[in-house]
Amino acid sequence: MKKKIPSFASDEEAERFVETADLTEYDLSQFRPAKFEFARKDARVNMRVPAPLLDAVKARAAARGIPYQRFIREALESAVAPQK
Repeated sequence: MKKKIPSFASDEEAERFVETADLTEYDLSQFRPAKFEFARKDARVNMRVPAPLLDAVKARAAARGIPYQRFIREALESAVAPQK
């Protein structure tokens, strides 16, 4: 049985842990990739949508554990991203 990752009170505490711990001993199965947003958000969009659509967006965002506005932003980014 692998160890659980402890809780940390600060980023510095977490950094010290990562620098010194053997992470192969810990259960990392619940970890998800993180996407950091550094771009400044200086434009605003206001739109009206049907309530059931907004409810579905909020539910999908909650299932992913992110705010619904970030979920909408990711959907927009995905829609305009270059095709691979």
